[in-house]
Amino acid sequence: MSDMDDIINNLPEAIRQLIEGKPYETDDMGRSGSQVRIYDDAVLKIEKEQPKLAQMVEIMRWLDGKLPAPKVLATEVKDGYRYLLMSKVKGRMAVDEYYLNRPEELTTLLAEALKMLWSVDISDCPKTLDLSAELEAAKDLVEHGQVNMNNAEPETFGEGGFKDPAELLQWLYDNRPETDPVFAHGDFCLPNIFFEDGKVSGFIDLGDAGIADRWYDVALGYRSLKRNVNGTFGKVYEGVDPDELFRKLGIEPDWGKIRYYILLDELFC
Repeated sequence: MSDMDDIINNLPEAIRQLIEGKPYETDDMGRSGSQVRIYDDAVLKIEKEQPKLAQMVEIMRWLDGKLPAPKVLATEVKDGYRYLLMSKVKGRMAVDEYYLNRPEELTTLLAEALKMLWSVDISDCPKTLDLSAELEAAKDLVEHGQVNMNNAEPETFGEGGFKDPAELLQWLYDNRPETDPVFAHGDFCLPNIFFEDGKVSGFIDLGDAGIADRWYDVALGYRSLKRNVNGTFGKVYEGVDPDELFRKLGIEPDWGKIRYYILLDELFC
């Protein structure tokens, strides 16, 4: 029996009562000590407790009624693990082939998703994505040799790019942009956005959500769209122009900020 089996068998009673006997599928997140169970109407996430998870629960509760996002059904910390049972978002991921083969609908809905995030009143938002804190977290990864350069964009390191993660980190410190604060998802990539019946039906994986620069989500969303259609993941989808996202948003791309936030994220890959 694995450690995760022991953890599953040790469910907090309040959560067990809500899911016991219900069929589910397991989504292995690929991180030690974490698992996702997907039920017909709920999702159970189990992960080693850390401050970020408690903040995610707080954000999810704060978002109730503001955005289509999972509702917290029950959550407990037991033996060092966070058990989070949440409602299941309806619809299909933006990365679903249905949408990748319909570029007009895909870019329209992605733009709508960004506008929905930006429309949230941030006056009492409980979390801010502090760029100083992000850079300090990146610094810790760099100093401990935990940046996976193989996951970076081909042009980030090497000829024409940065010598190594340390040089990139210094560039990020030296070129910090001014921010245009809005409510941001924090990981605005296609698998985290759901659509149904021509509408945005939900946002998931809100662990990095909070107040941040408007261009933070735009940058990660633009990169995610490009990667999912240009063959990075094995298949090329014709007719998808990532720049169409800007036209649907009615804004001119700020390539400086887009590059900055993509490069910052490279250190967390």
